[in-house]
Amino acid sequence: MDATADHHDHRPEPTPQEKRLTFIALMIVFLLSALDQTIVSTAMPRIVRDLKGLDVYAWVTTTYLLSSTVMVPIWGKLGDMYGRKHILIAGICIFVGGSWLCGLSGEFGDLPIIGNGMMQLIVFRGIQGIGGGALFTTAFATIADLFPPRERGKYAGLFGAVFGLASVIGPIVGGFFTDHGTTDILGVHIDGWRWVFYVNLPTSVLALFMISVKMPDLGVRTGGKIDYLGAVLIVLAIGSLMLALTFGPTDGWTKPNVLGLLAFTLVTGLVFIYVERNAPEPILPLGLFKIRAFSTSMLASFVISMAFMGTIIFLPLYLQIGLGVKATNSGFTMIPMMAGLILGAFISGRLVTQTGKYTPFLLTGAALQFVGLFLMSQLHQSSGDKPPMMILGIPLDVAWRLFVVGAGLGPSQSLFNLVAQSAAPVRQIGVATSTSMFLRQTGGLIGVAIFGAMMTAKLTQSLAPHMPPGMKVPDIGQMSAMAASQQAGAAPMKIPPFVAEAFSDAMSYIFTGSLFIIAIAFVTIFFIPQITLRGRGPQQASPNKGVAEAESALADAAPSPADPAPVRGGAAE
Repeated sequence: MDATADHHDHRPEPTPQEKRLTFIALMIVFLLSALDQTIVSTAMPRIVRDLKGLDVYAWVTTTYLLSSTVMVPIWGKLGDMYGRKHILIAGICIFVGGSWLCGLSGEFGDLPIIGNGMMQLIVFRGIQGIGGGALFTTAFATIADLFPPRERGKYAGLFGAVFGLASVIGPIVGGFFTDHGTTDILGVHIDGWRWVFYVNLPTSVLALFMISVKMPDLGVRTGGKIDYLGAVLIVLAIGSLMLALTFGPTDGWTKPNVLGLLAFTLVTGLVFIYVERNAPEPILPLGLFKIRAFSTSMLASFVISMAFMGTIIFLPLYLQIGLGVKATNSGFTMIPMMAGLILGAFISGRLVTQTGKYTPFLLTGAALQFVGLFLMSQLHQSSGDKPPMMILGIPLDVAWRLFVVGAGLGPSQSLFNLVAQSAAPVRQIGVATSTSMFLRQTGGLIGVAIFGAMMTAKLTQSLAPHMPPGMKVPDIGQMSAMAASQQAGAAPMKIPPFVAEAFSDAMSYIFTGSLFIIAIAFVTIFFIPQITLRGRGPQQASPNKGVAEAESALADAAPSPADPAPVRGGAAE
């Protein structure tokens, strides 16, 4: 290890006040990043109407996800090399700049190269996503620097609860600003939906001040050189994969553009693996995957994200088209599920801190998800027909099932990341965290593509006999566009009974398919070894199997001998 890293190994322990203020700042940062992914959805119909971009509206979300996902491993490695504080500050600054530009989209007409207001918003969301990728990753990694492993469960559970809270209040806040935020300031007219982006500015500045002034210098700085070639290759590989997953369900998986993107992903991915095996300071150390606790927890997290995102992404549309829930209640559809997620994340985090065990709660979470998705698969069109009780405009029969799904998802929001951090060497906490976030997001995107293709196939099978000659069956994107157009103030969308029935059948098909994936995740969790999560007490000088495993993996992956780094976890039982 170089002199820089050795120097920072002996930095003084942060004071309780520094830890408290830093954690508050991290909560604000995490809330900003999570909120930005939910607050925009409610405003999109009005944005589509004002900027006239219904045909490309999905790219507003896709571009953010693309840029934030590909940057996650890069930010994680930079945090390990140069410290979390500098990366957080850089990420917040980029995020603030992107938010400000998003709010200005279309204000000055068409711009050179970028084009009209909708294209401006898409480009600026990409910039915002670059900064957003740093916020999520670095916030979780900083928790590992602030607290010992056993205490992380409690704080990571709070992060999971914040994510659920953002999912609940995001659509509500977005709807409020969109409907009531239009105003004139100093003779300048500001449309209400622009505040969805401007609201990030004051809170970001507050978080930036707290981090700059109060956050101590945390983490083990490894120094070294940036793996530029690895960074470029991972951006190309993941970027082309995400584009293929975006175009596949709509254009068809056998189209030349989709096949070309998949082939490019394969080639660049193989070159990336070769480069990372020989790089002195790889962006993604492949040796981490030789640590059993790390690799098994990442596989389970990846699979659970596939099942969850592959089904939940279609839920609002399903509730509206399949079950007849009014579009005006679309902002509340996910509240029962997110209430369950908040409760599950909070309770599981506390119990991990108390017991030092995480496997029982991961298994319980997967089992609850299985039960919840099975219950959702039993829904049918009549579930939305004037039930005896409604909650926020949602049928009670639907709401309680969503709550069970959310309660099962809660533990996975933070505990898989906790296992990854505890299994990894201290000097690679940032990379371990970013890999966890990266695989979770990638798993979700692949799940959306797989289940989107399944839904399209099922809808085509069900609707084809009812379509007039020469008319194609509408795909998921077209149905989403129709729903967005309706919410934007167009004439109410008339849903024929056979379309609602076909959509309900297709969602039941998807829910049933997701049960098999959850079952795979459940089995995988059994193979995650239990690492003893140490608290604040004196460390026992006993042989540590987790340390030996990490050191061996790193030695095998490194191109040249290096000093072993300790592990923040404990002995694998």
